[in-house]
Amino acid sequence: MTIRAVCFDLDDTLLWDDRSVKEAFEETCREAQKVHGVDPGKLEEAVRREARELYQSYETYPFTKMIGINPFEGLWANFSAGEQPEFRQLEQLAPIYRKESWRRGLIALSVDDEELAEKLADRFVNERRNRPHVYEETFNVLNELQGKVKLLLLTNGCPALQQEKLDGVPELAPYFDEVIISGDFGKGKPDPSIFHHALERLGIQPNEGIMVGDKLTTDIKGALSVGMTAVWVNRVGKTHSDEIVPDFEIKHLSELHDIIRQLS
Repeated sequence: MTIRAVCFDLDDTLLWDDRSVKEAFEETCREAQKVHGVDPGKLEEAVRREARELYQSYETYPFTKMIGINPFEGLWANFSAGEQPEFRQLEQLAPIYRKESWRRGLIALSVDDEELAEKLADRFVNERRNRPHVYEETFNVLNELQGKVKLLLLTNGCPALQQEKLDGVPELAPYFDEVIISGDFGKGKPDPSIFHHALERLGIQPNEGIMVGDKLTTDIKGALSVGMTAVWVNRVGKTHSDEIVPDFEIKHLSELHDIIRQLS
């Protein structure tokens, strides 16, 4: 068997999205601390909780779940692209959702300040947008793989938001022969159809491709369902059950080279 292509997930595989979100929350919550003396950590926890609950209450939730758009992306996404009518609904909902998430988070800490909630909602958008973080090994690994195998980016999310993330790190996209965003395709990982679509775009058989991602329930489950080699990026030592078992588990993207050599 020869490995001809490597498919990468984007968020928390190549881009350090968790860090970007965490830092945006920290900076935004400190603003509330200045005004009302609230504990920034408790406010972040409250807003995250309220955002999840509110997000799940909308009729668009099944669609966002299918596409793979999480509540915290909704706190800064504009949803201005995508052909499905649900994206137009989300575009209308987004400003309301952002403000209401922060308003409810403040109320949970006994602060009723609608004007501040709106300011914090806007502040979070700006903070998250200005914090595109990339893992230090990302470009080294892509440089080493480029030209040796085909590279495909397979990411869940809203087309406008995922494109904005790529635009925030403009040197990233040129490494890839193909870029597939679930919001454009119509279904997200782990649905087998988006993986079959990726294989068709690459012109390879499943056993000739590797899927690299950080989420067992999307990247790994989907890859295994179509017969691709599934490589789980587990940088923080998470545990997994016997329900979804990756073919390989790595802590650092540089470990991919040994895997490719082993498989070839």
